[in-house]
Amino acid sequence: MKRSEFSYEYPNELIAEYPAEPRDSCRLMVLDPVEKTIEHHAFDDLPDFFREGDVLVVNDTKVYPARLYGQKKKTGADIEVFLLRELNPESRLWDVMVDPARKIRIGNKLYFDEDLSAEVIDNTTSRGRTIRFSFDDSNEALYAKIRQLGETPLPPYIKREVEEEDQERYQTIFAEHRGAVAAPTAGLHFTEEMVERLEEKGVHVVPITLHVGRGTFREVGVEDLTKHRMDSEEFWISEETAETVNRALQSDENVVTAVGTTVVRAIESSLSASKTLKPDHSWTDLFVFPPYEFKITERLLTNFHRPESTLLMMTCAFAGYDFTFEAYEEAFEEEYRLFSFGDAMMIKRPAPEE
Repeated sequence: MKRSEFSYEYPNELIAEYPAEPRDSCRLMVLDPVEKTIEHHAFDDLPDFFREGDVLVVNDTKVYPARLYGQKKKTGADIEVFLLRELNPESRLWDVMVDPARKIRIGNKLYFDEDLSAEVIDNTTSRGRTIRFSFDDSNEALYAKIRQLGETPLPPYIKREVEEEDQERYQTIFAEHRGAVAAPTAGLHFTEEMVERLEEKGVHVVPITLHVGRGTFREVGVEDLTKHRMDSEEFWISEETAETVNRALQSDENVVTAVGTTVVRAIESSLSASKTLKPDHSWTDLFVFPPYEFKITERLLTNFHRPESTLLMMTCAFAGYDFTFEAYEEAFEEEYRLFSFGDAMMIKRPAPEE
């Protein structure tokens, strides 16, 4: 398929600038690609769609405030450093993106406050750099300093100023393992009370970890989708999660629901020879677009995604291309809130192959 086939117009006023309060008070569109039905619910109704023994797979990655502002040592020029990932905790090496890139070269010293500075070690891409932090304390103290100075990396289509409360707003209740520069947004709708209700029904809520990279915002730069390459993202799947998922897969009664496209990328990237989920620690550059045969994911909970995004392409692979766009048109008519802080969509099962 072509990138342009995933373009659409949307009402700008439907972009959600803030999450619903409380989180589970957002709306939930429920799609059945087999029966071609679209239902409108509150997210609070979610437990009604689960039965004892079902599995809900969540991403427990934790977003860190990845955008730092500072100055160059010699000129005092303002610079922006966007932390992509930590390369080596012992040597304090990080992959970053910098702005203005043309003025930040190997050997430059960057200062963020009187205690924290960095040196540019390498060029990786036109805007990419490797830096080494200089900080006279432990790594945990360094992370605390980054939390103090850093800004929450809200998506670029949210035009308001970043607020202190965004450090909590842009974090799921499952967040445990630091390493993401963007939230797995389908998980933002959950509250502790919602999880308790699911577990009381006998639903197994199990984690994977996939550290969402800045590539989640990167535009597809080619028309031919077979030529697009996803940024690699690191993920972990535990033995306990794999065993729980596989029990549900072997059951005729139970369903495996992936909370978000990041979970899908992890579990669809970790298949055993028997096409069951295996414990794993690896990297994935899996790019899912129609047609695609899902091996593990039996139901998908996701948000409404931007035009021409890889997230929309995965949704179309799961729900079917035409049916997804039909659902989006209905979402606009019903004034669903869009994108990261917007409303949710649950797709009951993959569309049959056309």
